[in-house]
Amino acid sequence: MPHTNSAGKTSRRLRHPALALAAALALAPALANLPSALAADDHSAGGNRLWASEMRDYATKSLKSDEALSMAAVPLNGPGLDQNINADVPMSPGSIMKVITTYAALEILGPTHHWDTDFLTDGKMVGDTLNGNLYVRFGGDPKLTFERLWITLRELRDMGINRIDGNLVLDGSYFEIDGGFPVFADNGNNPHAPFLVEPSAYLTNLNLVHFQIRADERGTQAWSTPALSEVVIDNRVTAVADGPCPSRRNFDWVPVIQEGGKVTVRVTGELPQGCRTTTYLSLLPHEQYSASMIRSLLGEMGIIVSGGNQTGLTPKNARLVMKTTSPDLVTMVRDINKWSSNVMARQLLLTIGAQNRLDNEDDDRVAGIRVIYDWLENKGVDTAGMVIDNGAGLTRHGRITARQGTKILQHAWNSPYSSDLMASMPIIAMDGTMARRLRNTGMDGEGRIKTGYLENVRSIAGFTRDENNTTWAVVGMVNNDPAWNGQAVLDRILYSLHFRPPTGTALSRAEPSTSKTSIQ
Repeated sequence: MPHTNSAGKTSRRLRHPALALAAALALAPALANLPSALAADDHSAGGNRLWASEMRDYATKSLKSDEALSMAAVPLNGPGLDQNINADVPMSPGSIMKVITTYAALEILGPTHHWDTDFLTDGKMVGDTLNGNLYVRFGGDPKLTFERLWITLRELRDMGINRIDGNLVLDGSYFEIDGGFPVFADNGNNPHAPFLVEPSAYLTNLNLVHFQIRADERGTQAWSTPALSEVVIDNRVTAVADGPCPSRRNFDWVPVIQEGGKVTVRVTGELPQGCRTTTYLSLLPHEQYSASMIRSLLGEMGIIVSGGNQTGLTPKNARLVMKTTSPDLVTMVRDINKWSSNVMARQLLLTIGAQNRLDNEDDDRVAGIRVIYDWLENKGVDTAGMVIDNGAGLTRHGRITARQGTKILQHAWNSPYSSDLMASMPIIAMDGTMARRLRNTGMDGEGRIKTGYLENVRSIAGFTRDENNTTWAVVGMVNNDPAWNGQAVLDRILYSLHFRPPTGTALSRAEPSTSKTSIQ
């Protein structure tokens, strides 16, 4: 799968605020432009500027706009003052929308929810031959991997079957989709990118082909996993003398679509001996990809399918031959949030709809959105202005306010499944999409933050802990053209919440037995 865990090494905790700030200024690129004028104010006990005002001023200076940042922060288990900046303005959230989808799934479907994929036949086994069709009845599994399919299909060989005298029939009736999905206008000039894969009842292996090229004394060798008969590699990479291994960006992968559903992928570049380069591409429609991969796996096991590939319903009299059951929902939620998998999140939204579809509904995306809105409103969350769209945040239409976001996080904090949701979120400076952020600032492991990234959008949502061991729910969104420096603004918010939390000062009246007052 196209995930790279580049977790940074845990740095020594810098508990002294001044030292921590110095480290951030010296070592963290995202924080390198912190205003020096704030340094004394950040850590002086007598500073009387409101925390939110400082963040607003910093964002206005960085983003050249006083409307580009929306944020809300709420203390959950200790002293602190709620902080809000444009908190009621609907903003484009990007991938932090996945927090809502995954939290909703944990409570609506339950943490032990599984997806089944069944293999059935309408024929009989005679000797080493299955006389009849092999039906694959999909169940909406968000991550039906190459490895799980290999283990399952191998059971046929273990049963002594080496020939299927019939068709391979894919049954994708689990989901109901009316008219397809809203189009996402991507500007990345790569329609085959993994993050653009759409959900489908036929989804297997995230619909991706993993290409690899390695250089050695023989030249370069290229291969793909899975090995699909419709995909051919035109390897034009040349091997050169030993040297530093180049970045993936040094190679050009160009898919050429041909007649008959075939694709030739031409790759060019130079690769030093002993080095390897790799990429993931989505090249085939879901039905074609899944049928081709299943045939390829069966072929590797010596099992021949004499018939063709079809789609259709499984007959009621078909008998179960074998099945594969997915890991539980908690495992899926972790993959979705740690690595921000769009297709898995969208698949999850469809599952919520399919499991709760009303008789008059014929689109599981719409049904899933309805179920989540109802669930939120039953919790007392005002959903006015909220637009979920596809559950992944891969949309130009999605909207949420920072106040709505923190309200949802407050409910998540008190949920029976709070630990499952929190464990799925990237850890500051350690893993997932937060692996390289806020490193060398003394904040390693001090928060679990889901990130969002779209053109002109940067966002964060999650839980972070301050030096008083108070956990805060925080949501921040930058909508700006350009938004490239929005990450520094959001990292600044997390940094300041940790080292200078807005606890405030207040006078409280003492007990009647004493005339003293106390400052808290």
